[in-house]
Amino acid sequence: MAHSAMAGSGWGTTEGDDPLQTAVWRLRSRGCWADAAALLEPVTAETALQRTALLVERCLYTEQGWAEAEDALRTAEALAHSDDERGAAACERGQLAYAATVHQLRDRADEARAALGRAAALIAPGAKGRALLDFRRGLLAENLTGSPQAARAAYRRAHAGATAHADPLLLSFTWRHLAGLALREGELTEARHGFAESLRIREELGYLVGTAPALASLADAESEPEASRLREEARRLFRLLGGVPTWLARQLAPPAADAATA
Repeated sequence: MAHSAMAGSGWGTTEGDDPLQTAVWRLRSRGCWADAAALLEPVTAETALQRTALLVERCLYTEQGWAEAEDALRTAEALAHSDDERGAAACERGQLAYAATVHQLRDRADEARAALGRAAALIAPGAKGRALLDFRRGLLAENLTGSPQAARAAYRRAHAGATAHADPLLLSFTWRHLAGLALREGELTEARHGFAESLRIREELGYLVGTAPALASLADAESEPEASRLREEARRLFRLLGGVPTWLARQLAPPAADAATA
C-alpha cells in the first residue's frame, strides 16, 4: 500500500542533553509537529531544515499543512549554502512532492524524482544525509515507479547507512519497508522479523506516532490470535492520537466495516 510507506524525517531523536532538541523530539514523537516546529527559529540552515522536516512529516501523517511546509522549505532553500545543506533541502522537496502524489493531492512525481536526483548529486556517498536520501528513493521506486527490486536495493543502502551513522529511527523505517517487500513475496519469517525489529525500535525510542503503523504491519505477518491482538492495540493508539496517521484508518478498519462499505 502506498500510504503505508510514509517515512519519518530522518532527524535523530535527541542531540545529547540539549533541552531544546529533547522538547522537539517529545512533541514530534506524539504527532505535535506544528508545536515542535514552533520551538525552532529558522535563522540558520540547520534549524530551517529541521523545521522543514517536521512540517513535511506532518503532511505525510495528517494530509494537512501543505502551505506551511512549502513556506518552511523555501526558507530552508534560501539559507542553504553548503552542498550538504542544499542536498538536504532538495531531499525535503522531493519528500514533500512524493507526499502530495501518494496522497493524491496533486501529481508531483516528476518533481519528486528531480529533487531527489539533485540531492544525490549534492550529498556525498557515505555522508549522514545519504541514508535518508536512499530511503526516500526507495519509496519512489516502490510506490510511484512500481519497481520493488530497485526499492529493495535502495532500502538496503539506507539500512547500511543508518547502521553506520547510528540512526535508530531511520532503521525502524528500513526494517519495516524491507519487511513489507518480503511479505509481498510470501517470505513470512523474514517479514515477521523485520516488522518486529521496527516495532521494538519505535517502542524503545518512544516514537508513539509511528508505533500504531508498526503494530499493524506486524499483524499482517502474524497468525491469529496474535494478529487480532496487535491490530486492536494499533487501533487504541490510533484513536489516542486523534486518527493519526490518517492513511492507517483503512488498514485498521474492522472486517464488518469493510464489508459494509464494499
